[in-house]
Amino acid sequence: MAAMSQAAPAVLAPSPAPARERAVGFACAFGVTLVWCGFLLAARLSAQQPFTPWDVAALRYTGGFLCGLALAARFGWPRLGAGKALGLMAGAAFGFPLASYIGFGFAPVAHGAVMMTGLLPFVTAGLATLFMGERWTGRKLLSLAVVGAGIGLLAADTFGSYPGAWRGDLIFLVGCLSWAGFTLLIRHWRVPAITATTALALYPAVIYLPVWLLFLPSRLHEAPAGAIAFQMAYHGVLAVVVAGFLFTRAVNAIGSARTTTVTALTPALAALLAWPLMAEPLGTAGLMGVVLVSLGMVLGVMGKRA
Repeated sequence: MAAMSQAAPAVLAPSPAPARERAVGFACAFGVTLVWCGFLLAARLSAQQPFTPWDVAALRYTGGFLCGLALAARFGWPRLGAGKALGLMAGAAFGFPLASYIGFGFAPVAHGAVMMTGLLPFVTAGLATLFMGERWTGRKLLSLAVVGAGIGLLAADTFGSYPGAWRGDLIFLVGCLSWAGFTLLIRHWRVPAITATTALALYPAVIYLPVWLLFLPSRLHEAPAGAIAFQMAYHGVLAVVVAGFLFTRAVNAIGSARTTTVTALTPALAALLAWPLMAEPLGTAGLMGVVLVSLGMVLGVMGKRA
């Protein structure tokens, strides 16, 4: 009876939570990639419309602010200290978008995609090693090498066709550094996705819009209502709220290295879409670059969490 009373311990099945969290993280990272492709195309389109870069930024912050008010009403005001809020805004709200809006006045979609999103995993990994002591695994090195080869082919295929685009390329590099810094801050501070999204939707408008109204050049009065509505909706809602939430959620779920490796698909997809939509064609080298970037992304997301 005593022996019978000592029931054998139950064998617990492994918790599905880690696997589900990884799946959610990868889904969010791929969602960001799609939104960023559209962001690059919309930003390039804005440079061909009667907007100044400052006008597009104003539309972004206005649309984001309206969405931020709705988020605050639903989830509450973001509980984020002033220092953390300013740090996140410097990279994600100001550095990255302003670099793209200004840079696309000098360079095409493929350049912005390569310089801002294609280089992102390299810059992020370098900063993580420099400031956080993160080690580079053999798989990460192989993945980045393949991605780098693909980015190089994309660059070789398109960069020589646009004389003077180097001005935009340098500006894009500033945008890449800004977003990489934001990525590491999100990872280091573990800011919840909804908190970061709401803060980045609300606060930048309060800082930027008065400066734009008083001091910055504008051609907004020349733009048709449809163009204004489209740019405000895409940059203010999709780029700020949707992409911001998805990116933060992905970094918290699968880490900064895997997230930025997935988003390294952005230049390949954006360059392919810019071909028919923006009349910016790719050659053989560019198409090979698309294949290599895709392969490097697959290598980067396999194996253990980074």
